[in-house]
Amino acid sequence: MYVEFAVALALLPDFALILLGAALRRLLHLGDHFWSGLEKLVYYVLFPALLFSGLVKTRIDWSASTPMLGVAAAAMAAGMVLGLGARLLPMTPLSFASQYQCAFRFNSYLGLAVAGTLHGVPGIAAMSIVIGLMVPFANMAAVWMLARHGETGVWRELAKNPLILATLAGIGANLAGFEAPGVALHILGRLAEAALALGLLAVGAGLRLVGAGAPGASGTPEMPHRVRATQTHAVAGYLLVVKLVAMPALTLALIRSLDLTGLHADIALVFSALPTASSAYILAQRMNGDGARVAWLISAGTLLCMLTLPMWLALSQIT
Repeated sequence: MYVEFAVALALLPDFALILLGAALRRLLHLGDHFWSGLEKLVYYVLFPALLFSGLVKTRIDWSASTPMLGVAAAAMAAGMVLGLGARLLPMTPLSFASQYQCAFRFNSYLGLAVAGTLHGVPGIAAMSIVIGLMVPFANMAAVWMLARHGETGVWRELAKNPLILATLAGIGANLAGFEAPGVALHILGRLAEAALALGLLAVGAGLRLVGAGAPGASGTPEMPHRVRATQTHAVAGYLLVVKLVAMPALTLALIRSLDLTGLHADIALVFSALPTASSAYILAQRMNGDGARVAWLISAGTLLCMLTLPMWLALSQIT
């Protein structure tokens, strides 16, 4: 219990910023335009700077990182496979395709913030590698499931993804032994500091806790609303268990079987226990999917993660 409390206390500032973002959106009435602009600033400028600077500043032991990457890949693959089980529950194909991505997609902003809290710059660098390698596979799986509904150009989207580009640039600079000038590192450091705080505020501002049981794509029009709501909650519950329980449980088992410890064990476990990213909602909306259900899943998963993530980290410390 003491270990779990200590971990939760260490992560409290990150989760507090998420709740602050939710409160600011509702109290200050800044409007969707402000928060949309903030998300673009974080996504296209601040987080790429954070990824690149973390990778440039840290000398990476690639041989030691390989098991961590393997565990992270195995966890995400398990989420993809288990997520298919939701198709057995009553819902339309479009609603399933929209919600399926919530079984394995991950919130990079929260992952990098937690990694920095736990292990500083080396933690950010390690999480950057995991994110850079996993984002393409997560995006391709999500788009592939929705592709029948009209989305094209997935490869073009991946090729211009700023998080992937920044990670590849940082890895290349790291392998080449590139040392950035002090002024450049200072500027990148300032941007990186802003990225963590503003990214978490944006996550909180995006929380939506309505829509899970509302009439929509899940269920059939002939069903009473109460029946539809029950079935929809069953789907949401299943996907949340896959993302926040099954994936980290498998990761913890793999970590112990491979004797992973320290930074690499923590980063693999944090990655597998992250809630779904808001980009899942954007994708569902853009492809005319069941955006309301996805938004609720993202919000519920983010709030539940405040309890489950410290729990998994605490369990990993118990021998």
